[in-house]
Amino acid sequence: MAAGAAVTLQLGHYAGCVGAHWWGLQEAAFCYSPEAGPQEREISHDALFRAGQTLQGQETYTPRLVLMDLKGSLNSLKREGTLYADTGTDLPAAWRGDLTTHTESPFPRNRFLRELDRLEGGMASNGDYNGHALPVGKAPASPLPGQQDTFQKMYQLEDTVQVWSDYLRVHLHPRSVFMINRYNHDGESSRLEAFAQGESLLQEPAYLEEMEDRLHFYVEECDYLQGFQVLCDLHNGFSGIGARVKELLSDEYAGKGILTWGLTPVIPSSRDSQKDFYRLMNTVLGIVHLSSHSSLFCPLSLNGSLGLRPGSPISLPHVQYDPSLNYHTSALLATALDTLSTPYRLHSSKFSMGHLADSLSVLGRKVVTAAAALPFPLVCDHTLPDALCSSVPWKPLSSCGEQTDGSSCAQAVVLRGLGKEYHTSPCPAGTEPRSVLHACATGEEVLARYLQTRCPGTFSTSLLLQGPCQVWAPYPQFFSPLLNKQGFLLDKPPSVPAAVNSIPVLTALQSSSVLHGVFSQFYKQLRNVDLRRWASYFSAGIELDDFQEALQELRTLAQCYKTSSEVDESDSD
Repeated sequence: MAAGAAVTLQLGHYAGCVGAHWWGLQEAAFCYSPEAGPQEREISHDALFRAGQTLQGQETYTPRLVLMDLKGSLNSLKREGTLYADTGTDLPAAWRGDLTTHTESPFPRNRFLRELDRLEGGMASNGDYNGHALPVGKAPASPLPGQQDTFQKMYQLEDTVQVWSDYLRVHLHPRSVFMINRYNHDGESSRLEAFAQGESLLQEPAYLEEMEDRLHFYVEECDYLQGFQVLCDLHNGFSGIGARVKELLSDEYAGKGILTWGLTPVIPSSRDSQKDFYRLMNTVLGIVHLSSHSSLFCPLSLNGSLGLRPGSPISLPHVQYDPSLNYHTSALLATALDTLSTPYRLHSSKFSMGHLADSLSVLGRKVVTAAAALPFPLVCDHTLPDALCSSVPWKPLSSCGEQTDGSSCAQAVVLRGLGKEYHTSPCPAGTEPRSVLHACATGEEVLARYLQTRCPGTFSTSLLLQGPCQVWAPYPQFFSPLLNKQGFLLDKPPSVPAAVNSIPVLTALQSSSVLHGVFSQFYKQLRNVDLRRWASYFSAGIELDDFQEALQELRTLAQCYKTSSEVDESDSD
């Protein structure tokens, strides 16, 4: 059974950063050859993309996406996109007198976008698009001439990227971009800083009706809608927008899966107590409200913590990323998300979004954590049993610390990027297998046996896919020189470095007991808030009773993840 359709919502600027990389990763995996093998045909891109036609009758293939951001966040990207612009002759003006035309200089485009423009037709001096051959057909025979070479080049975009549209490689439908002009993306004034600001925004009929219209546009064309996936900023006022959107989805589309990814960029060390308090309040209110209206909720961040003191960002053994660059951190989260979401995007799918949520949300635990080995550390000429018998450095991606005791209730694991030849390690006749894993007959058995040993007592589902994650431009080239083009480990760096084109990735969604300590810590940091000190936050619209109720819901949520061996210090309060 092919995967059903899903509608994606991106709420916030960092959600746009993660989304820009994620759509690029998916487009890089498009298969153009009719002779492609099974590994190129594993994922059904129809799950998240839609077919359409331009005004000129040209086929398009664009994300089924509603994206919200603030004024000043688009740079060179037009909110209506470029695919459906009317390229016909301008109508003559009715006024016969003198005319004065005022034009705004287009934003400068970086090297990658300029080369993409050249391949697809170019950008005129006034910012209008002159597309003559768009790589957006549903099943083209081949990519545009030179397109694959462009995507496999090494670009250094770190100094030129300002916003997510600077590295967006896919085209968007005109109904995708939903701008909020009341608040500014940059600057110190008119910022969307507080949960209540975002929550009240979608109470206004104009914004609510616009959101409903855009959702109906995508939903009504789906033969089978399996649900919605929501990427939402957790640290700012978009957490409040997300809460209202989730209420709308649960009311209008009852029974459909709603998977929410709460996103937070790496937070630099700060002595600004107001910013730290605002961020923690937005995070807590977002977790409480978003999880209550979701089938499953997962925070994603490279921060060491989401509390008042963020801590050091996590390190990845074979990635040399800059934590201060959203361009870098969002690429890593998008890579994890691209693999975490594969179970409900397969051609022969055993899981829908609802099934995935049901398998993890046992005993009311709708909040889960994410972890990843990115890239999965497989040495050239070794096999999956060899790699798993060594230490696999899973890293937490939910700012909740590492699960050291394996005490998860349930987990969903995906490993991708290993061909059949790497799955097992056959032993010569008459010799003993090096380990239990080396004795397994299939890669699926190897992975299942490994999870059973690593996480005893945990209900585990696992998926093993051959197709890797394609990390073509404008994905940053921040990998260790010990990786070859396929993302496998070398004994020593090559004499001539080459761009990494693909990587194997291991991810896990876990219903983890570490959330008990995290939520309890949040509760302790907020339970004795001096409202006189933070009057500006509460003046945005949140009532004291609502704040106290959210704290109690957070405390109850923490209890869901408590194990018998843990003592909750807040029980005596």
